[in-house]
Order: sequence, then C-alpha cells, then structure tokens
Amino acid sequence: MSARLRDSDGTVRDAPEWIIDADDVDDRVLERADAPVLDIGCGPGRHGAALARRGGVVLGIDISRAALAVAHRRGVLTLERSIFGRIPGAGRWRTALLLDGNLGIGGDPVELLARVRRVLAPVACVLAEAAAPGVRRPSTSARLEIDAVPGPWFSLATVAVDDIEAIARGAGFDVADVWNDDRRWFAQLST
Repeated sequence: MSARLRDSDGTVRDAPEWIIDADDVDDRVLERADAPVLDIGCGPGRHGAALARRGGVVLGIDISRAALAVAHRRGVLTLERSIFGRIPGAGRWRTALLLDGNLGIGGDPVELLARVRRVLAPVACVLAEAAAPGVRRPSTSARLEIDAVPGPWFSLATVAVDDIEAIARGAGFDVADVWNDDRRWFAQLST
C-alpha cells in the first residue's frame, strides 16, 4: 500500500507514515486523548485504530473513500464526511485529533479550529500536529492518493508550531501544551 499527497502544482510527497500503524510518538500523543474522540481527516485510520485497540470510542471522518476503506479494514468506525459538514454527536466529543498536518485542512486554520470548537463538548481538547518552527508554505489545493486512487481535492495550509498560539486564540482555544517528540511538533489546545 502507498500513500501520497499531491498538490495542485504537481508536487507529490510520499507519505508512508500515514499508512503504517501508529508509532511510539503517536502513542504518546494519543495517551492525552479522552474518549469519545473525533479523528478529523483520519485518512487510513492509523490513530483511530490505535485508540480502538485501547478500547476507546473513536470516529474517523475523511473525504477520501480509498483512505476510509483502509481505515475500515483496520476496524475504525468511519464516515465519509468533511468537518465542515454535519457531524454526529456534535457537542459531545471530548477530543479532536488534527494529526499528520491536518491542522491545515480547509486552508484556514482559524476557521477550521472554530468549526471544531462548535462540535466539541464544553470541556474538551484538540491534539494537533504542526510543522517545525518557521516552516511556512502558502495554502494549496491537495489530494490524498492511496494506492494511486486519488481522493477529492481540498484546501490545505501548513501551520508552523510557532503560529499555534495566535491561531488557537483566534478560534477560542487556550494552548495547554506545546512539545517536540522525535523531531515532530504537537500542541494540546483546550476549551
């Protein structure tokens, strides 16, 4: 199985980490998750599968049918859905995952987080992965390709970890923690 992210300008980035099982770094992030968990842009479901193995309630949403088929085979409950559409259980999700660059879904991270804020429980958190400090790329259109099967195009921004504070505040979140683990950057946002 292969996973690639194709930008509208033709740039292709192999993303083998998206199809392997969650690793130790992912597991340490997921230890912070309280069920029920909404895995936004779940892709092939590696994080949802790790949470499900622990017995947690998790729902993965994505717009790529090919990715959702892989997530389903991994045992993850999934829906073909955008976070900007109707989300079941709105107001009851305790944790939202925006890992593997998903903080940029939709191209406007503040708008995305504001939407996520509306589907979370009153006391909840977002676990997000960001790019390294100083990494900035303009928003682009991109699509996920699983085994060369292209998903739909969507807007995607790159969010550097040093921009997290302003983005979170703009969407009504507090930054509870920011950390680096094995050259990957994460933030925990709280309501």
